[in-house]
Amino acid sequence: MKTLILNHQQFEIDELFRFILSGNKAELGEKGRNAVIKCREYLNDKMENTEGNIYGINTGFGSLYDQSISREDLAKLQVNLVRSHACGTGAEVPESIVRTMLLFKAIGLHYGHSGVQVETVERLLYFYNNAITPVVYEQGSLGASGDLSPLAHISLALIGEGEVYYKGKKTNTEDVMYSLSLSPIQLQSKEGLALLNGTQFMSAYLAHCVYEGKNILKQANINAAMSLEAYDGRIDPFTPSVNKIRNQAGQIKTAAEISKNLEGSQFISQEKKHVQDPYSFRCVPQVHGASCDTLDHVEKVVTREINAVTDNPTIFPDEDLIVSAGNFHGQPLALALDFLAIALAELGSISERRTYKLMAGTRGLPAFLVAVPGLNSGFMIAQYTAASIVSQNKQLCTPASVDSIDSSNGQEDHVSMGANAATKLHRVVENVWQILGIELMAAAQGVEFKGVEKTSSLLQNTHQSFRKIIPFINEDEYMSSYLRKSKDFVKDTNSSLI
Repeated sequence: MKTLILNHQQFEIDELFRFILSGNKAELGEKGRNAVIKCREYLNDKMENTEGNIYGINTGFGSLYDQSISREDLAKLQVNLVRSHACGTGAEVPESIVRTMLLFKAIGLHYGHSGVQVETVERLLYFYNNAITPVVYEQGSLGASGDLSPLAHISLALIGEGEVYYKGKKTNTEDVMYSLSLSPIQLQSKEGLALLNGTQFMSAYLAHCVYEGKNILKQANINAAMSLEAYDGRIDPFTPSVNKIRNQAGQIKTAAEISKNLEGSQFISQEKKHVQDPYSFRCVPQVHGASCDTLDHVEKVVTREINAVTDNPTIFPDEDLIVSAGNFHGQPLALALDFLAIALAELGSISERRTYKLMAGTRGLPAFLVAVPGLNSGFMIAQYTAASIVSQNKQLCTPASVDSIDSSNGQEDHVSMGANAATKLHRVVENVWQILGIELMAAAQGVEFKGVEKTSSLLQNTHQSFRKIIPFINEDEYMSSYLRKSKDFVKDTNSSLI
């Protein structure tokens, strides 16, 4: 993909991440530029000809909404807002997420309903294009008036304050700007609020996790097919007719994908001694399929959000309206973030159960997948590790969106907690990658005991690539490094962003 032009088009997740992976630049198009200019000029004119209060433009914020601010202090009001709201703490947000926040913020502002200067949108894109990444922290947002604290840290960099990562080093923003001959953005009325109000912290996390989730699902289906081969499982549960009559789109899609992964396998077509497999094999279409359907739903939610205006107040020059409302509230994202965490955690949960079954010393496999069990423990504790991660995911899947804490003297009396849902989901995603890495280790070991040449060509290719990173385990070895390398393998194979 070439330069991404922000010109009021509707952006899709896959399109955006192809662009992000390309490393190409983004710029403000003519339609977007004109809309931003028109809105800013309307706001300037409105301020010149209005005596009353307009929230966030010539008033205080939150419960201070009734405090009038003099005309000469309007710019200072916006700078004070940015500085006072930069209250993030905890771990630093990954640079990949922060860069996506920069891009998403520019997209939201370019629709021309926020009252910002063109220079402000262009500075966000300059930071994105030149990998100047503000230091943002995980903790601080309630996901209510948007992601105030995380976005304040981004805004702080625009005015030349705070810290950024540049050329691999954490540096004072002021020094980076000096080295690039950049002047800090001089915020005008309403701009600080436009930058801070918005859902870009939550939506950046969710967009990344949707992208990762699609790749996780693809890997989970490869894993399930290879585990089925190692376990001498049956093809019957993947029959098109039985899945069609359940009438669930994700289930039908999953069954077809697993069947395709197994095309040409001698194992799957050989006569079976058993008439039925455990649920972790037999119900893969139903379980993986339900997660597939959840991903489709959540992708629709976050796609709508990326293409939305989520700050407050919003400005409608053609209607001569400035409306203070609640487009910054994160509830749609909070629910979606919690839902996706559950759906992805379930892919990890059923994966660990397949790993567990491969350890049992049944169906022609040695106990714990090692040639001489007893003397060797083999994959015994690798399964323990997967089980411990699954358990942690269950704890992380306690929904954040059912919680709310009163803030701003009761003015902000219902919050989404979507930011906490976002960081929890991110941890679930990382955990599921590791669980899938462990299953692939076990499945590859099991298939190798029975003869890799008898599996499908797709799984043979997967096995061959995997063996370049992880060897067959003949006897007990230091396993931790292999588990971590296996996680890296499944992530890198699927073009992970996180």
